Amino acid sequence: MANNTASTGLKVALGIALALFIGTGIYTSTLYKEKKQNEEQLTQEKNDVLTDLNTMAAKYDVALSETQVTNQNLVEARDRIQDLIDSLKVSETNVRNLGRYYNKYNALKTEMDALLTENDRLKVENMQLATTLDSTNVRYEESRMFNDSLLIQNTALADVVERAAVLNAVNLKGFGVIQRNNGKLIPTERAKRSDKIRVCFTVTKNRLVQSGDKEFYVQVIDPTSNILGADEQVKFGEQVLNYSLISKFNYENDNLDICEFIDAKEDEKFPDGLYQINVFNANELISSTEFTLK
Repeated sequence: MANNTASTGLKVALGIALALFIGTGIYTSTLYKEKKQNEEQLTQEKNDVLTDLNTMAAKYDVALSETQVTNQNLVEARDRIQDLIDSLKVSETNVRNLGRYYNKYNALKTEMDALLTENDRLKVENMQLATTLDSTNVRYEESRMFNDSLLIQNTALADVVERAAVLNAVNLKGFGVIQRNNGKLIPTERAKRSDKIRVCFTVTKNRLVQSGDKEFYVQVIDPTSNILGADEQVKFGEQVLNYSLISKFNYENDNLDICEFIDAKEDEKFPDGLYQINVFNANELISSTEFTLK
């Protein structure tokens, strides 16, 4: 009788232990699934923030491309967004970090709305100012033509047209780029990572210049005073100009954005230091800038 009682007790104990083991397994499995779901949700929210930040950066790029004079406030705001993107990409994905980045994103978005609104207002004012200036110039020219004799008027007008009928370049900038296998170009300040140097500028509209095929000479000088690219020469009378490339374009009486590329020499990298970029219309220097590769 005692043996039967002990056997029954053992079975009950084993049953309870088995039930606890199964219950613990189910509980542990549930916790693991919830953890994975939370991680996936946080990762998705992180990607959503990155997408929104990249969209904001693209809006700044569009605004900057539409202005002939660089708005430093827009440049600095775009750089702050890029810094946040870079930081978020390498950050640990958790609720605390994501909340902090959400707060920074909202602050940058508020700043962007204010800056772009101000930029639109300035563009309208500049357009109005340009219209007023054009009107003033027209009235001045009409008055001068009326008061001058015909011979003096024709001589002065011919001289003005000769000096003014030239194309100019503004917004000149240069920087290194990394070229991916899919052709995508990524800006970089690192000399050793740069596959090419990108040179961009805007040819400004000039109603005195006839439309058609035009060309500028681009000169890129590296920190060791070497001229990169083709390093060929062209003569203008007794003057000799060494250039990196000839930028050929079709001018259609409107502003024209142009970008050219300078390749590194075979099996060589671009050196660290200060680079000089010059753009010539024939033998006349029309734009110049500098940039640094580290």
